[in-house]
Amino acid sequence: MSTFQYGGHVHANGIRQHYLRYGGNEGKRAARDAVVIVPGITSPAITWGFVGEHFGTRFDTYILDVRGRGLSSAEPELDYGLDAQARDVTAFAEALGLPRYSVVGHSMGGRIGLRAAAGQPGGLARLVMVDPPVSGPGRRPYPAQLPWYVDSIRLSRHGTDLDGMRRFCPTWTDEQLRLRAEWLHTCNEEAVVRSFEDFHREDIHADMPRVRVPTLLMTAGRGDVVRPEDVAEIRTLLPGVLVSHVANAGHMIPWDDEAGFYAALEDFLGAPLLQ
Repeated sequence: MSTFQYGGHVHANGIRQHYLRYGGNEGKRAARDAVVIVPGITSPAITWGFVGEHFGTRFDTYILDVRGRGLSSAEPELDYGLDAQARDVTAFAEALGLPRYSVVGHSMGGRIGLRAAAGQPGGLARLVMVDPPVSGPGRRPYPAQLPWYVDSIRLSRHGTDLDGMRRFCPTWTDEQLRLRAEWLHTCNEEAVVRSFEDFHREDIHADMPRVRVPTLLMTAGRGDVVRPEDVAEIRTLLPGVLVSHVANAGHMIPWDDEAGFYAALEDFLGAPLLQ
């Protein structure tokens, strides 16, 4: 049985924010903190629907369309910087009246969640950073290349199918490719370029000492985004951080090893996602 509740919009932090809700707050979910999932740089909320379906069995779950993606505001004049994205998350939770919530952010979403947590907002209970880019001024660059994003977005705007997407994501399943081909055109190129550039301009390490909530860092065994030496540095900046590792996954962890992703969360969010 599907846990999907509905899709909706809310006006928060001065923009329209679109989200998908799974699970609801009835039964055992009512006693647990809500979960807000913040996707990565070119992942509209719908692409995380399979995760939302599973999270919804345990938690009241919301998947955000980050500004400039999906059905959220994407006007050319918008601020697509990290600070604005972080304020979106806390304003979203406040607008929906979530008394306590955990943020699960993947890649860019992990950086957004970290910046939000550094502001110590009321209600934020936990933070999960899933393979967040650790690039920044004076640091090694993010391993992906900007043309990979721009070229695929332009192709999707022209109109393409799963075969057109396959050369960009050769290991993905047909279902995953079909969904990306359908929704990638909703990713504003200006927003994506700004986020990619901010991977190298914004040093998220400076945010870590200001985080006061329990934090879990999840890394990929077949990725090159977060290396062991990065984990060691993060442990010094964010004492008490928990670290999990999904050995059989690349950067898109739940795409590569969905069960491993849930297992790596254990009961950090308040209930195990695998029994």
